[in-house]
Amino acid sequence: MQHVKDEKDERHVQRMQRKKAVIDGKIAAATAERGVVLINTGNGKGKSSAAFGLVARALGHGFKVAVVQFVKTRSDTGEQGFFARYAAANPAELSWHVSGEGFTWETQDGERDARAAAHGWQIACGYLADPATTLVVLDEFTYVLKYGWLDTTKVLATLAQRPHMQHVIVTGRAAPDALVEAADTVTDMTMVKHAFKAGVKA
Repeated sequence: MQHVKDEKDERHVQRMQRKKAVIDGKIAAATAERGVVLINTGNGKGKSSAAFGLVARALGHGFKVAVVQFVKTRSDTGEQGFFARYAAANPAELSWHVSGEGFTWETQDGERDARAAAHGWQIACGYLADPATTLVVLDEFTYVLKYGWLDTTKVLATLAQRPHMQHVIVTGRAAPDALVEAADTVTDMTMVKHAFKAGVKA
């Protein structure tokens, strides 16, 4: 039995050595240093939550972060409440803006939604031109492009011209193809089950 265990352990070590060599090679080949554009899209839950996790990571490293929420109008969410307390204690590190007028099926006013989107984008552009801001989160931003409230070509040009080491996270369903093509990392979150569909309160 001990002989069998020793052989199994040896095979495991050999597999891990091969795996380490592959991973080390990939790490060595990744030499570029620049900011990246990330997209969290898809119908599954967690797109904004994942972005806010990266906000926490960035703040933990002492980076300056800006969050601009589009569409959403509530300022009493748990994440906003938590980070608002952080921003109050560390105003130089975190800026948080709730710039939406509410979901389109609630507002039922396309012109008002477009004005809110333009206002939020104006705020965002200030941070996208600031080299001191390491991370910019454009929460629910895909809807702004989907409904044509902003010109996608102009938005992509602004993202391309941002400071070299600045990272941007875009969240929301149905990310436009042009935005996906321009991004560095895209995650499509797929819904497998959702308690809301079974009548559980959100």
